[in-house]
Amino acid sequence: MKLNLQKPLVVFDVETTGLDLVKDRIIQISYIKVYPDGREERGNELINPEKPLDPFITQLTGFTDEDLKDKPTFKQLAKKLEEIFKGSDIAGFNSNFFDVPLLAEEFLRAGIDFDFSKCRLIDACTIFKKMERRNLASAYKFYCGRKMEEDFEAHRADQDTEATYRVLMGELDKYAPGANEDPEKVLENDMDKLAEFSKQNDNVDFAGRIIWAEVNGVRTEIFNFGKHKGLPVAEVLRMDPGYYSWILGGDFTYNTKQVLTRIRLRETNK
Repeated sequence: MKLNLQKPLVVFDVETTGLDLVKDRIIQISYIKVYPDGREERGNELINPEKPLDPFITQLTGFTDEDLKDKPTFKQLAKKLEEIFKGSDIAGFNSNFFDVPLLAEEFLRAGIDFDFSKCRLIDACTIFKKMERRNLASAYKFYCGRKMEEDFEAHRADQDTEATYRVLMGELDKYAPGANEDPEKVLENDMDKLAEFSKQNDNVDFAGRIIWAEVNGVRTEIFNFGKHKGLPVAEVLRMDPGYYSWILGGDFTYNTKQVLTRIRLRETNK
Protein backbone atom coordinates (compact mmCIF):
# COMPACT_ATOMS: atom_id res chain seq x y z
CA MET A 1 0.00 0.00 0.00
CA LYS A 2 1.29 3.47 -0.89
CA LEU A 3 1.47 5.90 2.00
CA ASN A 4 -0.90 8.85 1.80
CA LEU A 5 1.60 11.64 2.50
CA GLN A 6 1.20 15.40 2.53
CA LYS A 7 4.88 15.88 3.42
CA PRO A 8 7.87 13.55 3.74
CA LEU A 9 7.89 10.79 6.35
CA VAL A 10 11.15 9.77 8.02
CA VAL A 11 11.04 6.21 9.36
CA PHE A 12 14.04 5.77 11.65
CA ASP A 13 15.69 3.69 14.33
CA VAL A 14 18.69 4.14 16.62
CA GLU A 15 21.17 1.96 18.47
CA THR A 16 22.56 3.47 21.63
CA THR A 17 25.02 3.08 24.49
CA GLY A 18 22.09 2.32 26.81
CA LEU A 19 18.57 3.34 27.79
CA ASP A 20 19.28 6.42 29.91
CA LEU A 21 18.02 9.51 28.06
CA VAL A 22 20.41 11.76 29.99
CA LYS A 23 23.62 9.76 30.02
CA ASP A 24 23.47 7.55 26.94
CA ARG A 25 24.29 8.38 23.35
CA ILE A 26 23.34 7.29 19.84
CA ILE A 27 25.88 5.01 18.11
CA GLN A 28 23.87 4.28 14.95
CA ILE A 29 20.99 6.04 13.25
CA SER A 30 19.27 4.65 10.16
CA TYR A 31 16.39 6.12 8.23
CA ILE A 32 14.14 5.81 5.21
CA LYS A 33 12.78 9.14 4.01
CA VAL A 34 9.63 8.65 1.96
CA TYR A 35 8.42 11.56 -0.19
CA PRO A 36 4.81 12.27 -1.23
CA ASP A 37 5.66 11.29 -4.83
CA GLY A 38 6.79 7.84 -3.64
CA ARG A 39 10.55 8.42 -3.79
CA GLU A 40 12.57 6.78 -1.03
CA GLU A 41 15.89 7.95 0.35
CA ARG A 42 17.84 5.68 2.68
CA GLY A 43 20.67 6.50 5.04
CA ASN A 44 22.72 4.87 7.77
CA GLU A 45 25.28 6.56 10.03
CA LEU A 46 27.61 5.13 12.64
CA ILE A 47 28.39 7.64 15.37
CA ASN A 48 31.27 8.03 17.81
CA PRO A 49 29.57 8.34 21.23
CA GLU A 50 32.75 9.77 22.79
CA LYS A 51 32.52 7.22 25.58
CA PRO A 52 33.45 3.53 25.87
CA LEU A 53 30.78 0.98 25.12
CA ASP A 54 29.64 -1.35 27.88
CA PRO A 55 30.45 -4.99 27.07
CA PHE A 56 26.73 -5.73 27.12
CA ILE A 57 26.07 -3.18 24.36
CA THR A 58 28.90 -4.61 22.26
CA GLN A 59 27.43 -8.08 22.70
CA LEU A 60 23.94 -6.80 21.88
CA THR A 61 24.75 -4.70 18.80
CA GLY A 62 28.02 -6.16 17.56
CA PHE A 63 29.67 -2.72 17.57
CA THR A 64 32.99 -2.21 19.33
CA ASP A 65 34.89 0.91 20.40
CA GLU A 66 37.24 0.22 17.48
CA ASP A 67 34.32 0.29 15.02
CA LEU A 68 33.22 3.74 16.22
CA LYS A 69 36.41 5.57 17.18
CA ASP A 70 36.97 7.16 13.73
CA LYS A 71 33.31 7.87 13.02
CA PRO A 72 31.88 11.40 13.27
CA THR A 73 30.31 12.53 16.53
CA PHE A 74 26.62 13.38 16.69
CA LYS A 75 27.53 17.06 16.86
CA GLN A 76 29.41 16.73 13.57
CA LEU A 77 26.38 15.05 11.95
CA ALA A 78 23.72 17.17 13.63
CA LYS A 79 23.21 19.70 10.80
CA LYS A 80 22.94 16.94 8.21
CA LEU A 81 20.41 15.06 10.35
CA GLU A 82 18.47 18.24 11.02
CA GLU A 83 18.04 18.73 7.27
CA ILE A 84 16.86 15.13 6.86
CA PHE A 85 14.23 15.38 9.60
CA LYS A 86 13.20 19.01 9.07
CA GLY A 87 9.77 19.49 7.50
CA SER A 88 8.94 15.81 7.83
CA ASP A 89 6.70 13.61 9.90
CA ILE A 90 8.54 10.95 11.93
CA ALA A 91 7.82 7.25 12.42
CA GLY A 92 9.46 4.41 14.30
CA PHE A 93 8.83 1.41 16.54
CA ASN A 94 8.48 2.46 20.19
CA SER A 95 9.92 5.73 18.91
CA ASN A 96 7.64 8.05 20.87
CA PHE A 97 8.94 6.58 24.12
CA PHE A 98 12.65 6.26 23.35
CA ASP A 99 14.07 7.07 19.90
CA VAL A 100 12.50 10.50 19.51
CA PRO A 101 13.23 11.66 23.10
CA LEU A 102 16.86 10.55 22.77
CA LEU A 103 17.20 12.21 19.37
CA ALA A 104 15.82 15.42 20.89
CA GLU A 105 18.45 15.23 23.64
CA GLU A 106 21.23 14.71 21.10
CA PHE A 107 20.07 17.67 19.01
CA LEU A 108 19.98 19.93 22.08
CA ARG A 109 23.46 18.81 23.18
CA ALA A 110 24.64 19.77 19.68
CA GLY A 111 23.09 23.22 20.01
CA ILE A 112 20.13 22.54 17.70
CA ASP A 113 16.66 23.36 19.03
CA PHE A 114 14.68 21.01 16.79
CA ASP A 115 10.95 21.61 17.20
CA PHE A 116 9.38 18.16 17.25
CA SER A 117 5.97 19.70 17.92
CA LYS A 118 5.84 20.56 14.20
CA CYS A 119 6.16 16.87 13.29
CA ARG A 120 3.45 14.27 13.43
CA LEU A 121 4.93 11.38 15.42
CA ILE A 122 3.76 7.94 14.30
CA ASP A 123 4.67 4.96 16.47
CA ALA A 124 4.11 1.54 14.87
CA CYS A 125 4.53 -0.15 18.27
CA THR A 126 1.67 1.85 19.81
CA ILE A 127 -0.52 1.12 16.79
CA PHE A 128 0.25 -2.60 17.14
CA LYS A 129 -0.62 -2.64 20.84
CA LYS A 130 -3.87 -0.73 20.33
CA MET A 131 -5.02 -2.71 17.30
CA GLU A 132 -4.00 -6.14 18.63
CA ARG A 133 -4.98 -5.94 22.26
CA ARG A 134 -2.99 -8.13 24.61
CA ASN A 135 -5.32 -8.31 27.60
CA LEU A 136 -7.21 -11.22 29.12
CA ALA A 137 -10.49 -10.37 27.38
CA SER A 138 -8.93 -10.40 23.91
CA ALA A 139 -7.03 -13.62 24.69
CA TYR A 140 -10.24 -15.27 25.90
CA LYS A 141 -12.07 -14.34 22.73
CA PHE A 142 -9.19 -15.53 20.52
CA TYR A 143 -8.52 -18.87 22.23
CA CYS A 144 -11.95 -19.73 23.63
CA GLY A 145 -14.16 -18.27 20.93
CA ARG A 146 -16.42 -16.35 23.28
CA LYS A 147 -16.56 -12.93 24.88
CA MET A 148 -15.56 -12.83 28.54
CA GLU A 149 -18.70 -10.94 29.50
CA GLU A 150 -20.76 -13.85 28.18
CA ASP A 151 -19.17 -16.20 30.71
CA PHE A 152 -17.84 -14.10 33.60
CA GLU A 153 -18.36 -11.04 35.74
CA ALA A 154 -15.90 -8.21 35.13
CA HIS A 155 -13.04 -7.40 37.51
CA ARG A 156 -13.41 -10.41 39.77
CA ALA A 157 -10.21 -12.28 40.64
CA ASP A 158 -11.95 -15.66 40.85
CA GLN A 159 -13.57 -15.11 37.45
CA ASP A 160 -10.30 -13.93 35.87
CA THR A 161 -8.51 -16.95 37.30
CA GLU A 162 -11.00 -19.31 35.64
CA ALA A 163 -10.70 -17.40 32.35
CA THR A 164 -6.89 -17.52 32.50
CA TYR A 165 -6.97 -21.28 33.04
CA ARG A 166 -9.21 -21.72 30.00
CA VAL A 167 -6.95 -19.46 27.91
CA LEU A 168 -3.87 -21.51 28.83
CA MET A 169 -5.64 -24.73 27.88
CA GLY A 170 -6.76 -23.11 24.62
CA GLU A 171 -3.19 -22.04 23.85
CA LEU A 172 -1.88 -25.56 24.37
CA ASP A 173 -4.59 -26.92 22.07
CA LYS A 174 -4.00 -24.34 19.35
CA TYR A 175 -0.21 -24.68 19.30
CA ALA A 176 0.09 -28.40 19.99
CA PRO A 177 2.59 -30.27 17.80
CA GLY A 178 0.85 -31.13 14.55
CA ALA A 179 -2.05 -28.74 15.16
CA ASN A 180 -0.96 -26.22 12.52
CA GLU A 181 1.41 -25.95 9.57
CA ASP A 182 3.66 -23.17 10.93
CA PRO A 183 6.70 -24.84 12.59
CA GLU A 184 7.36 -21.67 14.60
CA LYS A 185 3.94 -21.88 16.23
CA VAL A 186 4.45 -25.02 18.28
CA LEU A 187 4.06 -25.03 22.05
CA GLU A 188 4.85 -28.21 23.95
CA ASN A 189 2.82 -29.20 27.00
CA ASP A 190 5.87 -29.02 29.26
CA MET A 191 6.15 -26.65 32.23
CA ASP A 192 9.91 -26.04 31.81
CA LYS A 193 9.44 -25.07 28.17
CA LEU A 194 6.35 -22.99 28.91
CA ALA A 195 8.22 -21.05 31.61
CA GLU A 196 11.18 -20.43 29.31
CA PHE A 197 8.86 -19.33 26.50
CA SER A 198 7.04 -16.96 28.88
CA LYS A 199 10.19 -15.03 29.76
CA GLN A 200 10.14 -11.52 28.29
CA ASN A 201 13.49 -10.24 29.50
CA ASP A 202 16.75 -11.16 31.19
CA ASN A 203 15.87 -9.66 34.54
CA VAL A 204 17.40 -11.20 37.66
CA ASP A 205 15.19 -9.09 39.92
CA PHE A 206 11.65 -8.15 38.95
CA ALA A 207 12.47 -4.44 38.60
CA GLY A 208 15.27 -5.08 36.12
CA ARG A 209 17.93 -3.36 38.20
CA ILE A 210 20.08 -6.48 37.79
CA ILE A 211 20.03 -8.46 34.54
CA TRP A 212 21.71 -11.46 32.97
CA ALA A 213 24.33 -10.83 30.27
CA GLU A 214 27.17 -12.64 28.53
CA VAL A 215 30.49 -11.39 29.93
CA ASN A 216 33.58 -13.03 28.43
CA GLY A 217 31.44 -15.94 27.35
CA VAL A 218 29.92 -16.50 30.80
CA ARG A 219 26.31 -15.76 31.77
CA THR A 220 26.69 -13.21 34.53
CA GLU A 221 24.54 -10.87 36.64
CA ILE A 222 25.27 -7.24 35.79
CA PHE A 223 23.91 -3.95 37.08
CA ASN A 224 21.42 -2.34 34.72
CA PHE A 225 21.44 1.17 36.22
CA GLY A 226 23.60 3.79 37.89
CA LYS A 227 27.33 4.39 37.88
CA HIS A 228 28.13 0.67 37.66
CA LYS A 229 25.72 -0.06 34.83
CA GLY A 230 27.04 -2.86 32.65
CA LEU A 231 29.48 -4.16 35.24
CA PRO A 232 29.22 -7.62 36.86
CA VAL A 233 27.52 -7.43 40.25
CA ALA A 234 30.12 -9.68 41.89
CA GLU A 235 32.92 -7.44 40.63
CA VAL A 236 31.21 -4.28 41.93
CA LEU A 237 30.62 -5.86 45.34
CA ARG A 238 34.36 -6.54 45.59
CA MET A 239 35.65 -3.18 44.38
CA ASP A 240 32.95 -0.94 45.87
CA PRO A 241 31.45 -2.70 48.94
CA GLY A 242 29.70 0.51 50.03
CA TYR A 243 27.46 0.25 46.97
CA TYR A 244 25.68 -2.69 48.59
CA SER A 245 24.89 -0.65 51.70
CA TRP A 246 23.75 2.27 49.57
CA ILE A 247 21.25 0.07 47.70
CA LEU A 248 19.97 -1.54 50.90
CA GLY A 249 19.30 1.90 52.37
CA GLY A 250 17.94 3.36 49.15
CA ASP A 251 14.58 3.57 47.41
CA PHE A 252 14.75 0.16 45.75
CA THR A 253 12.28 -2.71 45.82
CA TYR A 254 12.63 -5.34 48.53
CA ASN A 255 13.04 -7.91 45.77
CA THR A 256 16.05 -6.05 44.34
CA LYS A 257 17.64 -5.93 47.79
CA GLN A 258 16.87 -9.60 48.32
CA VAL A 259 18.46 -10.63 45.03
CA LEU A 260 21.53 -8.49 45.68
CA THR A 261 21.92 -9.97 49.16
CA ARG A 262 21.77 -13.49 47.78
CA ILE A 263 24.49 -12.68 45.24
CA ARG A 264 26.63 -11.11 47.97
CA LEU A 265 26.26 -14.16 50.23
CA ARG A 266 27.09 -16.48 47.34
CA GLU A 267 30.24 -14.54 46.52
CA THR A 268 31.26 -14.35 50.19
CA ASN A 269 30.93 -18.11 50.58
CA LYS A 270 33.01 -18.96 47.52
